Amino acid sequence: MRRPAVRKLAVLAVSAAVVSVGAAAPPGPAATSGTPAKAPVAVGYGGAVASVDADASAAGIEVLRKGGNAVDAAVATAAALGVTEPYSSGIGGGGYFVYYDAKSRTVHTIDGRETAPLTAGTGLFTENGAPLAFADAVSSGLSVGTPGTPATWQTALDTWGTRRLGTVLEPAERIARDGFTVDDTFRSQTAANETRFRYFPDTAALFLPGGQLPAVGSTFKNPDLARTYRELGSRGIRAIYGAGGDLGRDIVGTVQHPPVDPASGWKARPGKLSVNDLAAYRARLQAPTEVSYRGLDVYSIAPSSSGGTTVGEALNILEKTDLSKATETQYLHRFIEASRIAFADRGRWVGDPAFEKVPTGGLLSQKYADSRACLIKDDAVLTSPLAPGDPANPAPCATAGAAAPTTYEGENTTHLTVADKWGDVVSYTLTIEQTGGSAITVPGRGFLLNNELTDFSFVPANPAVHDPNLPGPGKRPRSSISPTIVLDRQHRPVVALGSPGGATIITTVLQTLTEFLDRRLPLVDAIAAPRASQRNAAQTELEPALYDSDLRTRLEAIGHSFKLNAEIGAATGVQRLGDGRWLAAAETVRRGGGSAMVVHPQP
Repeated sequence: MRRPAVRKLAVLAVSAAVVSVGAAAPPGPAATSGTPAKAPVAVGYGGAVASVDADASAAGIEVLRKGGNAVDAAVATAAALGVTEPYSSGIGGGGYFVYYDAKSRTVHTIDGRETAPLTAGTGLFTENGAPLAFADAVSSGLSVGTPGTPATWQTALDTWGTRRLGTVLEPAERIARDGFTVDDTFRSQTAANETRFRYFPDTAALFLPGGQLPAVGSTFKNPDLARTYRELGSRGIRAIYGAGGDLGRDIVGTVQHPPVDPASGWKARPGKLSVNDLAAYRARLQAPTEVSYRGLDVYSIAPSSSGGTTVGEALNILEKTDLSKATETQYLHRFIEASRIAFADRGRWVGDPAFEKVPTGGLLSQKYADSRACLIKDDAVLTSPLAPGDPANPAPCATAGAAAPTTYEGENTTHLTVADKWGDVVSYTLTIEQTGGSAITVPGRGFLLNNELTDFSFVPANPAVHDPNLPGPGKRPRSSISPTIVLDRQHRPVVALGSPGGATIITTVLQTLTEFLDRRLPLVDAIAAPRASQRNAAQTELEPALYDSDLRTRLEAIGHSFKLNAEIGAATGVQRLGDGRWLAAAETVRRGGGSAMVVHPQP
């Protein structure tokens, strides 16, 4: 069926879920269970939390109500997501943390990305001179990087927080002990991983209780994770990273000797992670990326993630186009082409800056963006894979060497956004890579291990082009995570947001920002709007509302080619309103809808 008005579709979808922002339910028990009510938007005072899950958002609100700040609440929310969203996050993974300090009006970040073992080389994922099949690499110890999430939590709390780790873990420990209600998303994600989960007895015992998929509406408990959180809270992260840490030894043993069910016939290759890797791990405090856009300052995460540089470059490319006056066709055409160009540069230039010379300043310069923007034509489409430019020599419409295709990146993660009564803001994306990570549960510990090392290029994407994302000892694989905070010229928060979705994170954040800042959609509508994702590929991915619309036909007439993607991203955000209230916003439909909450709801 053809849908003539895509923007109306987005607004109608939101209207069906939310009568008005003032109607958002406060955190509290739902009518039929102990699970807090879900609402995609909430407005009020005292702070705000937006995540994909109501229990997790309520955990953050609980900490805010008890006097904690945004950092404390973000860690509490993240820990709760490790219980209720265990296939997307947890202490077996990593992530990137962006923090706005209201007192100093400055933005700071933590790179909590997982690292390759210190013994890893460029051939980590090759055998007999050929790259491993992704399916053989992912469900193995070989895919597991040194977890960075616990170190990120402790670093954030030590640097900006006001509460102990054990205190902010208490809500998550309680949820793990008492259980949460299984929803359609949790069951469907379990079903999608059922075959892999059955390879590993501890994973099957936890996530396939009684050998069956968890039933929607049932209560899912994880007592092992509750005990793990209690130990982490009492002993601190030395339980993982310190000499003699039992939890760290359990992780290493599981990676080096994956506990496989012999009857499954699965060959889980052993990993190289060691206690030395855990001891050497550090979450990096580093400066954010920054670009100016429409008179605002946009901050995000710098490499090892490519999120900040790629979103920033695309915004700079779009800077000189008045998207507020563009038609839907013109807007999406420009958005798609800016994404294509930025991804071409990402693939050539962005990797772990400890190993690669990443021209972050050049990629984020307006001069360089202008030299790339001239490639965009109103009546024609660029061909992918598009060759990169050279940030050191930004000649108009020039390229620098051969093109390389964008490599695969798993499409799962989770994002949370938090603000407090003092005006501090956190935008935090954490992950175990693809849905279910490596599928390996640490025995007796209740959490899955990541498969982040498969975010490395197994071999160069194009042998003729330098690939900055090959494995290396202690190297961080490139990420697309893009937690973003936007400030006005007085350095006060305007909006903060982020999304899961692998490489589609970048396009989701970029599209949500432009829908909100340029197209003037309310934040919840900008999050709900149908999405497109172009990542320097022959075809642009479209969600169904765009794929089945007349807009697709008009874009195809210019030369665009499309393929269907049922769901792209699952964003959350917070917005500072002019009267001092916070607006929290989440998805209305994607992943079953998100959960936005405020401390003191007020229309």
